[in-house]
Amino acid sequence: MLLLKKVPHTYAIIVSVILFCAVLSWVVPAGEYERQTSDVNGVKRTVIVPGSFHRVEAAPQTWQVFSSLLDGFEKQAGIIAFLLIVGGAFQLLNSSKAIDVGILSFLRASRRLERYRLMKTIGVERVILVAVIVLFSLFGAVFGMSEETLAFVIILVPLAISMGYDSITGLCMVYVAAHVGFSGAVLNPFTIGIAQGISDLPLFSGFEYRLACWCVLTVCLIICVLRYAGKVKRNPSYSPMYRADEYWRQKEKQADIRIEYAVLRQSVYVYFILLAVLVVFSVYYPLTEFRIGSVVLNFCAVPLATGLFALSGGWALKKSFHFFVLVLLAFTIVFLIVGVMGYGWYLSEISALFLAMGILSGYAAGKKTEEVIKLFQEGAKDMLSVAIVVALAGGIIQVLQDGKVIDPILHALASGLHKAGKVVSIGVMYGIQTLINIIIPSGSAKAALTMPIMAPFSDVVGISRQATVMAYQFGDGFTNMVTPTSPVLIGALGLARIPYEIWVKWFGKILLLFILLGFLLLIPAVLFNLPGF
Repeated sequence: MLLLKKVPHTYAIIVSVILFCAVLSWVVPAGEYERQTSDVNGVKRTVIVPGSFHRVEAAPQTWQVFSSLLDGFEKQAGIIAFLLIVGGAFQLLNSSKAIDVGILSFLRASRRLERYRLMKTIGVERVILVAVIVLFSLFGAVFGMSEETLAFVIILVPLAISMGYDSITGLCMVYVAAHVGFSGAVLNPFTIGIAQGISDLPLFSGFEYRLACWCVLTVCLIICVLRYAGKVKRNPSYSPMYRADEYWRQKEKQADIRIEYAVLRQSVYVYFILLAVLVVFSVYYPLTEFRIGSVVLNFCAVPLATGLFALSGGWALKKSFHFFVLVLLAFTIVFLIVGVMGYGWYLSEISALFLAMGILSGYAAGKKTEEVIKLFQEGAKDMLSVAIVVALAGGIIQVLQDGKVIDPILHALASGLHKAGKVVSIGVMYGIQTLINIIIPSGSAKAALTMPIMAPFSDVVGISRQATVMAYQFGDGFTNMVTPTSPVLIGALGLARIPYEIWVKWFGKILLLFILLGFLLLIPAVLFNLPGF
């Protein structure tokens, strides 16, 4: 009986999906759409030519299931490299005990707030949970934070454990929050920007109703997380991760060991070298252009951040190198936001930023070059199993593409829209996008694939193209948080040490709630004359 109840390993689950996709390539008649390159908001995109679907010669997959791992590594090379670099960088950061010092200091400060009656009644931990969820949800809604959340999982999961919660709560604070914001995106250029551009709609139009939807979705997440976190707080064994979280609790106990605070000469060297580099960058980049919808703001972000680093870094050095390393982490996050929103950074630039943070943190903590290299290798090694899972997930997409299965499935699902009414049609569109998201988790790729078909269909059935874009954005976002083909999900679960099967079982009910809520939010988009719709 115990063997029957044992849940298969994550590798086994994903390999089973690969084999199932290979079987589909033998069963589903092969077909393809013709594609052309279009300019969408100044970016070259490959889009489907409407009405171009045609049958092609079948390409059943056999031995290719074994090569899918290598194909997945090639397809997801950016994410895999990012995980390895982040793992090494945070191993260097963690070796300094700065995170431990920061969490302990944060908890002591939050405990002092409890002397105020209002804060004690509300609960300091609840305020922290809500604030962090709103922050990351906003990041997801504004600039499409997704892969970037991986770097924060390592920070917020230990914080959640320290506050008496579990790793699931920590993951909800950052990864789920960002992806709920991503689903209810307001200004996300990677989903809304592309989908509206392909649909010939004004960029980021329909802002008002999208903002209302984002608020509803974020409040819903906050309620779900607070309810669950409260139960875990009262009874830690309620968490399905109670035993597995012993790893994090042991790390927390190690943090309680007396920490020797000291000002190191190497920290001072790192401070002045980094300050000089930032001053040079401030000269070269005096103004940063931020685009928020149709509004363009020019702001001296880099010089301001440099000035704040000079002040806070100098203050931290007087206390201990631990606090200086925390300042390095804080300004890594600041420059991450500036880079993503102002300069269009992606994995390459973000990886470089975290690599620099890790190396500087190691030297600031008094490590020698040999120690820095060894610690980085240890951190990257810890990410190897996660990297393999990400590669296997990429292999699923490769088998579907090589088997010429994706386009026929899309064509079959989309064909039924001609016969449905408005509410049913938008529901079918939403369902199609949700199903497609399971096999194509990339929002940009899915917009280029589906919107050239969905936009003309919406004209036929009398639905606004704006509502169609919203059906796409909801369908694109929610199932990202459970689909095994999402490298970001697999990476986040690996960093949080949450098995995939436990996550799916726990998050399943919440996912159904969000899918239902998404459909209810779509109904006003087709029944009422909303601004921009």
